[in-house]
Amino acid sequence: MLIAVIDGMGGSIGRQIITKLRAAFGDEIEILALATNAVAANNMMKAGANLSASGENAVVHSIKRADFIIGPIAMLVPNSFLGELTPKMAEAISCAKGRKYLLALSNLDATIIGAEDKPLPHLMDEVIIILKSKIG
Repeated sequence: MLIAVIDGMGGSIGRQIITKLRAAFGDEIEILALATNAVAANNMMKAGANLSASGENAVVHSIKRADFIIGPIAMLVPNSFLGELTPKMAEAISCAKGRKYLLALSNLDATIIGAEDKPLPHLMDEVIIILKSKIG
């Protein structure tokens, strides 16, 4: 089971996601850290990812392998992450066959109607419950 975690900038959101995934699943899963830059990729590797890659081509090429994809909803929006997420990356992520778990964290100029305003740890607790039911 391969779970891709997407982040950019400093990778702090991705690091927190990976830490929660490792605590919940240990070595039962393989985590692929996909980042918009090397700093974010490195920080996610330190949190326990099995593999990491950064940059447009790495994301576009590697996302196809993921069974599940986790990241902020901004990962589907071109030029998000302060411009680090390219339109090609957003398209590849949104078109990937892996099931996407979008965290309602956004610094976009948009409001997500119907989404509860919860901190990342609470959102990840919900994702963990869903993944446990899917993975078994």
